[in-house]
Amino acid sequence: MAKNKLFRFAEMKKMDHVFEPTMDSINKDQIHYKGVWASEVFKNDNPVILELGCGKGEYTVALAEKCPEKNFIGIDIKGARMWVGAKECLEKNLTNAAFLRTKVDFIEKFFSPGEVEEIWLTFSDPQPAKPNKRLTSETFIERYKKILKPGGIVHLKTDSDILFEFTENEISTKGYKSKILTDDLYSNLDKIPENLKDILTVRTHYEELFSSRGHKIKYCQFEIH
Repeated sequence: MAKNKLFRFAEMKKMDHVFEPTMDSINKDQIHYKGVWASEVFKNDNPVILELGCGKGEYTVALAEKCPEKNFIGIDIKGARMWVGAKECLEKNLTNAAFLRTKVDFIEKFFSPGEVEEIWLTFSDPQPAKPNKRLTSETFIERYKKILKPGGIVHLKTDSDILFEFTENEISTKGYKSKILTDDLYSNLDKIPENLKDILTVRTHYEELFSSRGHKIKYCQFEIH
């Protein structure tokens, strides 16, 4: 297993669409692609969309396939998992997807104010004992505010009652603007806008696993500015 990880890490270092900043560069704010993801990395002026905690990058790859007019960046600290999505992008010749290996805690270090149009949180760790570590907690929302453009959207897709109910409460108490909220996505697809249905019905490995256990899939979309 360790040998396999080393192989994947070595392969990713050769991939132009994978970015692995050092802690030294993060601490010194020496991120040369900050503010120029669209123009310098993707070579276009299309919107930049993030998937935080992307795991194997299944959703990032699917979004890039379904929305060629947008740029997608999958972000995670687990490089061996990320390799799967990064490799798939090469095999499918996707030029509108990239991967950034870092902790979500440092997210504002990599993007300029207003550079990001949307943030996707797909089956994030619900952190049962650590509410402040949840990716929809005020701690993280304040970081998103620094990089999302006005009117930018946060998407949450989860099987977790804990995370969904927590997020629902945050939306209400913090005054975020709720746009879509359902605790049973697949029973309410008729209420989802047509342009979003195709994206929301993408099923990752974890979603298939949770669904097979009888967990209902929940979804919400909200603005934080």
